Amino acid sequence: MKNLKLNPYAKYNGNESEYVLQVLDSENTENKKNPWVKRFEKAFAEKFNRKYAIAHNSGTSTLHTCLAAAGVGAGDEVISPAQTVIMDSFAILYQNAIPVYADIDPETFNIDPADIEGKITKKTKAIIAVHMHGLPADVDPIMEIARKYNLFVIEDSAQCVLGKYKGRLAGTIGHMASFSFETKKHLSTGEGGMVVTDDESLAVRIRKTGGLGYKTLQAGESLRQLLPTEFQDPNYKRHDTLGCNYRMNEISAAVGLAQLERVDFLVSRRQQVAKFFLEALNGCDWIIPQRVPKDYENSYWTFTVRYEGDEVFGVKWKDFYNLYKKNGGDGFYGGLSVVYLEPVIQNRVFLNGYLPQSDIYKNAFNYEEGLCPVAEQIQPKMMQFKTNYRNLEVAKLKAEALKKTIKEIEG
Repeated sequence: MKNLKLNPYAKYNGNESEYVLQVLDSENTENKKNPWVKRFEKAFAEKFNRKYAIAHNSGTSTLHTCLAAAGVGAGDEVISPAQTVIMDSFAILYQNAIPVYADIDPETFNIDPADIEGKITKKTKAIIAVHMHGLPADVDPIMEIARKYNLFVIEDSAQCVLGKYKGRLAGTIGHMASFSFETKKHLSTGEGGMVVTDDESLAVRIRKTGGLGYKTLQAGESLRQLLPTEFQDPNYKRHDTLGCNYRMNEISAAVGLAQLERVDFLVSRRQQVAKFFLEALNGCDWIIPQRVPKDYENSYWTFTVRYEGDEVFGVKWKDFYNLYKKNGGDGFYGGLSVVYLEPVIQNRVFLNGYLPQSDIYKNAFNYEEGLCPVAEQIQPKMMQFKTNYRNLEVAKLKAEALKKTIKEIEG
C-alpha cells in the first residue's frame, strides 16, 4: 500500500487504500458512529455548496431517482439532448415516461436551448441538461424555459466535474444534478454516483427512492447503522415510498472521499492534457475542437473535436484513426450514436413488455431520421481523445502523434 501512494502515476495514490482499510476494520466503532457514506456526502455537498448530497451506486440510478423525485410518471415527457449517453433515456423509460429529443449546438455539442421550447407539450415534466465532454450546457436559458412552463431541470454532470458556467459550478444551477463515479470519470469509485440539490423535499424523495422507500430516511441522512429500538418491534412499518436499492456501499464511499480530496488536481491534470491537444491543432482548420464560450470552463472529460478531413482531403474518419495509431496515438472514441437511432429505441423493445399497452403511448416513440439534423450531421464526425493520462509525458507523446498525423495529411 505504501508503494501505491509513492507511485505518482497510480490511479488511487491518495488516501484511498488507507480509508478502505479503515472501513474493513470491523472493530472500529467510528465506522458506525460516522459512516463513510455520510462523510462522503457531507464533503461533496460542501465542495459544490449544495445543502444536500445523496450517494448512489451508479450515475444511472441517480438519474432515475431524480426523475422520480420530479414526479415523472406514465405518459409524461422528458426532454434531453439527441446526442448523449443512452442512460438518460433509459431512466425516463423506467419511469414509464416518454423521451423527447432536442437538437445540439454544432459548436459546443451540447443541447441547444433554442430547440427545447419547440419540443414542449402539455405532457412535458422535466428537462435533462447534459454537460457533454466536460463542457457545461447553456443552462440559464434552459432555466428560464423551465420557469416559464413550470418544469424541473436535472443537470447530468456525469462528464463535467468542476466545469464552470458564468462563474458557477456545473451541477449547482438546476433543481437537481447527477454525477457519476464510473471508472473513467473525473472521480472514480469503480461505480457510483451522487445527486445534489438545495431542495429538501426533492432530497427526501431522492433519498427514499434510492433507499428502498424507508420512511425514516431524511434529506441529509441515510439509513442509520445504529438503528432505533422500534425497528425490532414486529408491528413496526418501515416503508412508505416505492424505492430501489441504489445505495452506495461504504468501501466505494471511502474511495470517493479520498478522490474528492484530490479533485482539483485530477481535473486540472485533464485540462493540461487537453491543452497539449489544443496546441497540436494550432493552424489546423479541419479538426475543430469543441467551442468553449466566454465565461465557461471546460473540465475536459474528453478532448472532443469535429473532424472535417474527409471533406477537405478525402481522408475518412477511420483512415485518420488508423494513421494516428500508426504514429503512436492511443486511438480515440467516436461520438456516441444519436440516441433515438439506437436499436433499442428504434425497435421499441420496451413497448408491450416493460411499458404496458395504453393509449397514452399511442403516438409516442416515433423517432425518424432527420428529427435532430444537427446531431445527426455532427455525430459521425466526432472524435474524442482521452484526457485521463496520469503521466503528462505520455500525454505529450499522444499530442505529438496527433500533430504528426495532421502534417502527414496536409503534406
